Amino acid sequence: MTARIARLLLTLLLVSFLTACGERQTRKAEEAYLPSTPLDFLPALKGDYFRLDSEIVGRPYHIYVRYPEGYEQSPEREYPVIYLLDGDSLFPILAANHLFLHYDDKIPEAIVVGIAYGGFDPATNWRDVDFSTKWAERARSGGVEDFHRFVERELLPAVETRYRVDATRRVLYGQSRGGFMVLYSAFNHPDLFWGRVAGNPSLLPHPEQFYAEPAKAARSDLRLVVSSATEDRYKENRERTLDWYSHWRARDNAPWNIYLNTIEGGTHAANSTDIYRYALRELFQDEIMQAQQDADATAQH
Repeated sequence: MTARIARLLLTLLLVSFLTACGERQTRKAEEAYLPSTPLDFLPALKGDYFRLDSEIVGRPYHIYVRYPEGYEQSPEREYPVIYLLDGDSLFPILAANHLFLHYDDKIPEAIVVGIAYGGFDPATNWRDVDFSTKWAERARSGGVEDFHRFVERELLPAVETRYRVDATRRVLYGQSRGGFMVLYSAFNHPDLFWGRVAGNPSLLPHPEQFYAEPAKAARSDLRLVVSSATEDRYKENRERTLDWYSHWRARDNAPWNIYLNTIEGGTHAANSTDIYRYALRELFQDEIMQAQQDADATAQH
């Protein structure tokens, strides 16, 4: 009798153990298919995610997408699209803030896309390569043209077949070395983006490339916004940016309308929302004015 009870208890323990193991394996399998951050529970960041393995660059990118408010309720509407470099850090800041710019500044809603590496470790994050031309003083550099081809030939088609994008109003945003990438794009591929935003850009390596003749543009409505903070810890960034702006402001053959934003008291990395807000107010000034007129007309009735 005692032996029978012992065998029964052993059987129950074994079944419980196997059941627990099975449940743990099921949870692990389910977690492998779930995003690590459920952004759908953050309304200001509600959108999508997909991984994009680039054949051109030979590395993967993590693409985060923020939907405009009311996106699902307006199935026929197309939206401007804003591509954020350094999406690992800038997407959660700027994509969420776009909602309040729409509310308070009447900046039009937009699809916001973060181009992320998935980490800050140099083994994962290759911004030093992607955002530079060849730089003899650096161990890694020189991948900007490949990265730009990835954006043009792989990223833009992937985004613009998935989401309702107004491809005539693409905006590219980058800071620091990302600002270098923005300027490189503006000079070498001007028509690809309608608007560009370079925040505290580095003009290195070879700043002379940004004084050379830009590639010819077919569009006449291109816009380039450059922001520079007075307390940028890289003082030479601000000096080079102001010299560059003075040079191009005096010329009448630039393929873009140029806007300069000085951020008084701003620093190198902490003023992304100020840079973003100023730039979008300039880029979308016509839409903002129309929205304000519509709001005033509604208030009068």
